[in-house]
Amino acid sequence: MAELIVMTKKNYDDLKKELDYLVKVKRPEIIERIAEARSHGDLSENAEYDAAREEQRSNEGKIAEIEYKIKNADIREENTDTSYIHLGSVVTVYDEDMEEEQTYTVTSVTEVDVMANKISVDSPVGAALLRKKVGDKATVKCPDGTEYTLKILSIR
Repeated sequence: MAELIVMTKKNYDDLKKELDYLVKVKRPEIIERIAEARSHGDLSENAEYDAAREEQRSNEGKIAEIEYKIKNADIREENTDTSYIHLGSVVTVYDEDMEEEQTYTVTSVTEVDVMANKISVDSPVGAALLRKKVGDKATVKCPDGTEYTLKILSIR
């Protein structure tokens, strides 16, 4: 059985919209570029054809990935409760080892954006923070076996 992918309704709808674009708009555009490149003759030295085929492979891979996520979606209700950490929470923590504050948004695996501090509920930090409350401490277990502690300062 495939692993369920936790996501919000909004994320699910965004994936459906992206899939629709990739299938109904981008796929036909790529097919048209391939046909145009083929009409130029010798395919063995046709960079335009090679680029279009590579874009086609990339687009089809993205379509398959999104279809998999949609098929295995476990849609969770938006939760506005700020008394504990859950999917969608924005959490400010204090890292006792690094002596610094950090703010994370706890998201589904499909919404992760490390540069924007959006972490997955399945990541070591996200999993450690789930269901904690302001004032609690969360022990994060790293893949290399080390651990560190985060103190929850605020939840919104």
